[in-house]
Amino acid sequence: MRRGRWAALALGLLRLCLAQANFAPHFFDNGVGSTNGNMALFSLPEDTPVGSHVYTLNGTDPEGDPISYHISFDPSARSVFSVDPTFGNITLVEELDREREDEIEAIISISDGLNLVAEKVVILVTDANDEAPRFIQEPYVALVPEDIPAGSSIFKVHAVDRDTGSGGSVTYFLQNLHSPFAVDHHSGVLRLQAGATLDYERSRTHYVTVVAKDGGGRLHGADVVFSATTTVTVNVEDVQDTAPVFVGTPYYGYVYEDTLPGSEVLKVVAMDGDRGKPNRILYSLANGSDGAFEINETSGAISITQSPAQLQREVYELHVQVTEMSPVGSPAAQATVPVTIRIVDLNNHPPTFYGESGPQNRFELSMNEHPPQGEILRGLKITVNDSDQGANAKFNLQLVGPRGIFRVVPQTVLNEAQVTIIVENSAAIDFEKSKVLTFKLLAVEVNTPEKFSSTADVVIQLLDTNDNVPKFDSLYYVARIPENAPGGSSVVAVTAVDPDTGPWGEVKYSIYGTGADLFLIHPSTGLIYTQPWASLDAEATARYNFYVKAEDMEGKYSVAEVFITLLDVNDHPPQFGKSVQKKTMVLGTPVKIEAIDEDAEEPNNLVDYSITHAEPANVFDINAHTGEIWLKNSIRSLDALHNITPGRDCIWSLEVQAKDRGSPSFSTTALLKIDITDAEVRRLRYMKKSNFPGTTKPVRKPKFKPKKPHSSQGLFLHPHYEIALFNLSNMNLYSRVFQGEAQAS
Repeated sequence: MRRGRWAALALGLLRLCLAQANFAPHFFDNGVGSTNGNMALFSLPEDTPVGSHVYTLNGTDPEGDPISYHISFDPSARSVFSVDPTFGNITLVEELDREREDEIEAIISISDGLNLVAEKVVILVTDANDEAPRFIQEPYVALVPEDIPAGSSIFKVHAVDRDTGSGGSVTYFLQNLHSPFAVDHHSGVLRLQAGATLDYERSRTHYVTVVAKDGGGRLHGADVVFSATTTVTVNVEDVQDTAPVFVGTPYYGYVYEDTLPGSEVLKVVAMDGDRGKPNRILYSLANGSDGAFEINETSGAISITQSPAQLQREVYELHVQVTEMSPVGSPAAQATVPVTIRIVDLNNHPPTFYGESGPQNRFELSMNEHPPQGEILRGLKITVNDSDQGANAKFNLQLVGPRGIFRVVPQTVLNEAQVTIIVENSAAIDFEKSKVLTFKLLAVEVNTPEKFSSTADVVIQLLDTNDNVPKFDSLYYVARIPENAPGGSSVVAVTAVDPDTGPWGEVKYSIYGTGADLFLIHPSTGLIYTQPWASLDAEATARYNFYVKAEDMEGKYSVAEVFITLLDVNDHPPQFGKSVQKKTMVLGTPVKIEAIDEDAEEPNNLVDYSITHAEPANVFDINAHTGEIWLKNSIRSLDALHNITPGRDCIWSLEVQAKDRGSPSFSTTALLKIDITDAEVRRLRYMKKSNFPGTTKPVRKPKFKPKKPHSSQGLFLHPHYEIALFNLSNMNLYSRVFQGEAQAS
């Protein structure tokens, strides 16, 4: 009974608790490969970009309450992800590196505000091909003997790639395909290729570049392959495989007449061809010495054992043998070289120049300039000699100095020769350019090692000759002189120079030509001046032209032209044709008066006109330049003219002045009587005087002396301005009278 009561009470309490319980939220488990849920078995590539949305937490609450999501990490680890608490979106916030961290532990949680459910998850980081191969245990240096067989292994390189799969597999290659080496693609073992050899004497070190490549893989969505390089230094070790080598071949030695027995003639030098570990070398004479020479077995020095006078041959051909001695003292490789030794005369005499009295190193000569081409300088007595014998006495001769002027013969001498110097360029031997020519005679041995030489100075003093013509400093001279210059006046000085010296350089001047009569020239100074009696007149002759000659004592000369212009002087006053002149003026038509100034140039011959006196005044005007005279504009008729004339006279007298523009100025006056009429009065006067038809007198031939005819029709100018026209073919008389100025037509 009591048990039943407790059971009922417990059941009631249970029902009460169930009625008041709030169940916790939970995540969905969507399995492998899902991108939402509780991140169970979730993996992520290591090359995923930061900021990528990589997963979505997803869960539910039994009561349907709002839920939030959270993610946390161990305090000692990186916070690789962040989560949106509302939507559960997980974002990558730190870079991933599988080689450093291949899995990430995190605590994800879901909460409905009252209940919090947390789970521990592990996110796997998968590999991407982001690592390059890396060689380990560098640097790589191998020491290999030069006689290693082809195909032998030399060295092994090793590279690792921390990626997995194909991205972590490594293969090896050589960068230089023409190398004597090869590498195994998988193991990295370096070998000497088949058929290849090493040679210490040719190349002591080889540098082999090895490339390590991974198998490739994906990175950021693309296929990539990474590689690395390293250098293997292969040092070749020398072995004894090369014969001795001679240095400085070929070998020649010379024995001279003063060489003493025991003297060293020359030294032979040899060394082991294996330079890395050379053996000791010993020298010996194989044959050819005939006991006249010996060699030091360690130094290779060859010396003479006899006096040169005792030697029987001029040339000895020796054979020197060298032998390598191994470290244990046994003979090894050998080599032989020929050595030539000549017995020669001692070259102890240089070439020497001799004059007439013995050795001489200076020779002098005086000669005229411009000698004939090919002429021998006979004043030089020169001999050259070399006292040695054979090839030691052969030498060359040459002239050192200005080139192309002289040449020397002979150019090659054996023992002794007479030296001859010949003219080669006569024009260059010019006293005016150089009074002294200096050369050096040089003798140099040809075939001797010493090349002994000697020199001698040749000094040639040139003598002047008359080889130049006087030359004016100008081809023509221009001068100006006033026409009123007195006799003996200086006009112009000419200058000519003759570069010759002494009497040949003296110049004498003279003048000639049609215009030279009024002038003289000083024979020494070249000053041209007028004759003492000369009277120059620019109006008569304004210009003179003649020639001046410069001549040396032998008649060599040159010519220049002289131009002299007379400067006009105002020495002529204007002149009227008559001092008293009569003119007839028709009303409305001017009359003209003219004066001539005989000066040659302006302004001296320009004339200005003026009226200096008139009675009555204010009747006439005059043109100052042309000399035309006319009535003032206020007088238009004879009546107006008579009104201002007391006696009603029609003839007026004027005093007219003509004045030139020279300085000083000259003037002249003339009296001009003007008869003034009009056209009608003039016509009646003419008809009355000439008895033309209509008058009581017969027509008569005009009485005047014809002046210059103007045409074949016989046109003449009448003194009273009438024109008569005669037909010369029938002698009939025609006439026409014009009022005013007469004009021929």
